[in-house]
Amino acid sequence: MGIKYFKKMFKAYNLRIYGKVQRVGFKRYVPEHARRLKLAGQIKNELDDSVSIFIQGEKENIDKLIEIIKEAPQPIYIENILIREETPKKELKYFTIVYGDLGEELQEGFGAMQEVFMQYWKEFKEYRDEFKDFRREVRDSFYKIDEKYGEISIKLTKILEILVNESRETRELILENIKLTRDVLEKILKEKK
Repeated sequence: MGIKYFKKMFKAYNLRIYGKVQRVGFKRYVPEHARRLKLAGQIKNELDDSVSIFIQGEKENIDKLIEIIKEAPQPIYIENILIREETPKKELKYFTIVYGDLGEELQEGFGAMQEVFMQYWKEFKEYRDEFKDFRREVRDSFYKIDEKYGEISIKLTKILEILVNESRETRELILENIKLTRDVLEKILKEKK
């Protein structure tokens, strides 16, 4: 990079980014793209919850980075970008993050994780609500089936009761006919003797 890199350099800018840009992973999102575009500079959190970026390199690549910043994924939200042209700093050869104290950086990391977790939680909640609706529909369907089969079950029970009663009556009639037939046969046999 070094000298060759700075021979190609055309512009330098100071960007001030406003919106939801702290504790959402923005301070790690920008350097990834700046380095890929071979830009030098630095990014840091400001006390007013904005982020400042000093960027230098080929104008075309700086414009690309600004577009990438404007289209940053959620949970990042860009409300406004102030752009001021600056003089390039030849001592800046790479794109770096200016870190705050340990507490601030822990807050930055945990805040970004919390934002991502909350987005997943929201999606899960929407899925859970859809599942509740589906579960309700299935339960209602089972009630309808149970109601329908309950009617069939009652009818089958009545038919079975009728069959049992008729079977008992038929058995009693058969037994009575057998007894009558035996009595008649005994009477015939007595008369023959």
